[in-house]
Formats: sequence, structure tokens, C-alpha cells
Amino acid sequence: MPYANNAGVRIHYEVEGAGPPLVLQTGLSGRIENWRSLGYMSALRDDYRLILIDARGHGQSDKPHDGASYAFDRVVADVIAVLDALGVERAHYWGYSMGGRTGFGMAKFAPTRVNGLIIGGAHPYGGPGGGEFYESLKYGIAHGRDALIARMEELSGQPIPDAYAKDLREGDLEAWLAIAGQPRENLGSMLDHMAMPCCIYAGDADGAFANAKLASTRIPNARFFSLPGLDHLQAIFSASDKVLPRVKDFLATVR
Repeated sequence: MPYANNAGVRIHYEVEGAGPPLVLQTGLSGRIENWRSLGYMSALRDDYRLILIDARGHGQSDKPHDGASYAFDRVVADVIAVLDALGVERAHYWGYSMGGRTGFGMAKFAPTRVNGLIIGGAHPYGGPGGGEFYESLKYGIAHGRDALIARMEELSGQPIPDAYAKDLREGDLEAWLAIAGQPRENLGSMLDHMAMPCCIYAGDADGAFANAKLASTRIPNARFFSLPGLDHLQAIFSASDKVLPRVKDFLATVR
């Protein structure tokens, strides 16, 4: 099982397919398996060398429980450590939610390592830590995984996807709590200077939609598309058939 090492934290990754390198990174509570089970990997591996990363705190990567371990620059450095371990100088990057925010971090801290940037369900603007998911994690730690899933379904007003429920049952809640508690750095000042081609998307029922769309208008070489009627979870767990054609078209223009 391959790992990259970033200052003593092991970051698990997998490589599949052939072609230009494309990094894939999920959001908070996600893992490499999501890209496989939801159909993204099979649709991309014939055209791209997929570099799939378990973010720290997730999957097979190390899972520290202190908030300082999830400082934004460290999370971005994890991606660089994987690229370095593979000898990849530049790659496309596709991240969703927390993974999308890491993509904005790549544009800030390591722009020369990025060819094309795809960001789903995320924006670059700041905000405090905590929020509904943070409180739900505390509730789940106190009352168990079933209670956490029931709370998440109550908040969303509908059953959550089976793949997401599986992640909630098997993940490290304490590590996720440390991540969710971190304030988000405001990266808005860099948008006008981002040179790489960007594709940004979000469901129009996602709370991140308005800021994601706003950010796309400020990036010189960016396109934006919306997923009508879809919320944050649906746009990753139930929309690969809608997202993949748009992203593949974007990547073809970058190539």
C-alpha cells in the first residue's frame, strides 16, 4: 500500500490508468473508494493517470486528532508530497468540498504544480470553524453512529446516500471533528491572479453555490456550471452522469 510522508504524517494514495496525471480528492468524511464506487474512476482511467489521495484524517492515511495537524498549508503539502513521491511535476487537480478547498490552496501555495483545476461544491472565502456538521459529529461521538446518521438525515430532510452512510459508519469521527473545527482562511484576494484554467461547479441547492459562482467570475480563465435541484451531497454522490461530461470536456481543452 503506497504512502507519501509529510513531516511524519503518512498519506495514502493509489494510482490507476494512463495519460496526463489527474489528482482526485474527496471532501470531509470521504475516501478514495468513493471515486471508484460512484463511477468516476471507470470513466476517467482510460484517458488519465489517476492519482487518488486519502486526505489526512481519512481512509488509510494517518488520522491525528489535534486541530493543528490540519492547518491549511499542511493539507496542501500532503498533495505535494504525493506528487513528489511519484515524480510528477504538474498535474490536473479535481477536488470536491473540502478537497475543492484544497484545490484553491494548491492555487495559492503551489500554482506551478497545477495544470487544470476542477473544484466542486467549494468556495475560497473564509469562515469560522464549527457549524452543523461539527455539532453533528459531537452528537455522533456521544451517542453512536446510528444516531449520527439519523441526525444527518433530519438536517437534510431526506435519506442520505448509502455510500455516505457507509463513510459515516466507518470513519474516524474524532479526526473529522478536529478538521471541522478549523477556521477557514479567506483566499479571495488571490482569485484575480489565478492563471491556470479552472472549472467550478455546485448544486444550486448547495449552501456553497452562490460563493462558488461568485469566485468563478473573478478567476480570469474559469468556467462555471450548476447542477439544478441538487444539494451538497447529491452533487457528488448522485450526479456523476451529469458532472463527468462537463469535466471531461473542460480537461480536453486544457490538454
